[in-house]
Amino acid sequence: MSDNKINIFDTTLRDGEQVPGCKLNTKEKIELALKLEELGVDIIEAGFPISSPGDFNSVNEISKIIKNATVCGLTRAVQKDIEVAAEALKYAVRPRIHTGIGTSDLHIKSKFNSTQEEILQRAIQCVQWAKNYVDDVEFYAEDAGRTSNEYLARVVEAVIRAGATVVNIPDTTGYCLPHQYGEKIAYLVNNVPNIDKAVISCHCHNDLGLATANSIAGIINGARQIECTINGLGERAGNTSLEEVVMIIKQHKDMGFYTHVNAKQLYPLSQQVAETMRTPIQCNKAIVGSNAFSHSSGIHQDGFLKDALTYEIINPAEVGAEESKIVLTARSGRSALAHRFQKLGYQFTRNDIDVLYQEFLQVADSKKEVMEEDLNALAKAYSAPVVV
Repeated sequence: MSDNKINIFDTTLRDGEQVPGCKLNTKEKIELALKLEELGVDIIEAGFPISSPGDFNSVNEISKIIKNATVCGLTRAVQKDIEVAAEALKYAVRPRIHTGIGTSDLHIKSKFNSTQEEILQRAIQCVQWAKNYVDDVEFYAEDAGRTSNEYLARVVEAVIRAGATVVNIPDTTGYCLPHQYGEKIAYLVNNVPNIDKAVISCHCHNDLGLATANSIAGIINGARQIECTINGLGERAGNTSLEEVVMIIKQHKDMGFYTHVNAKQLYPLSQQVAETMRTPIQCNKAIVGSNAFSHSSGIHQDGFLKDALTYEIINPAEVGAEESKIVLTARSGRSALAHRFQKLGYQFTRNDIDVLYQEFLQVADSKKEVMEEDLNALAKAYSAPVVV
């Protein structure tokens, strides 16, 4: 695929929902699906239809209301799974069946008690079954990250010949280093004769904190779809974070890639997902964490106040977040204190700030953060008339 458009495949409603305690009902899934379509994602993986009647119903209802994005249902390489997924997706304007099987030696031997040849035939068969129902079939080679490149290439070539339109190369356990994952994608690009007939997809997990880096390495080496979730939710340590890959692509224009995601909706949707799925966002989470645009070090605050670009590569407005924050702590300097006093309406001279700063430090040493009421108390005490 020569186009530099990166398709964003959101699996918040499927892989993201596998986080313990994050189960969504149909109403919640529909609400989030509509927001994801509004965000501009290309594919919404709505669920795993055969897993439960509730999930079947959710995929079915989402299929009825989504008009622009592709709606996808996950299956195993099992005929009944595929039949049920096809039924769940029957109302979709753009249906996709996502089917596949494990390809690493560990999965082949320990999970399936099988052989490479048998797994190859099952891979071909599941794509052929899915192709009977939909034109758009995505094949996943589970644990591709730990699958030998030579065998993976054989499987990928075979499933594309069978009709797969997308080949998903999951780093299921988050094992790969970025250069390893990138080399795996490059190997497929260079060694699968019919690779131009399908889109290569990255589905990376975050067990070693490398999901985003691996996904970016994937697109640099030829993949054109990233599978991700809002807030990086997902099995175990989570999936690639949608907001991270979108903003990396947006910031690093030199890579030449683009998405159709409306970045200004990232922060609001992140908050909605966190609330709906009952999962707090870690404060230092990239892009959407509460501290992502907060500054507490005096050196950083001084530089930021002179020119925001010194310490912020993203304007919070770009992702729909509130304005940047100057947080006052014992590490803050005079410029930050003066800035906060000015925001509260006080007009102090430099000499005033020098005096107030000593009082401020005493308060700051006793608290984690100096709040607005503390500043008002300092200002009033400093300005109070002397009683003789």
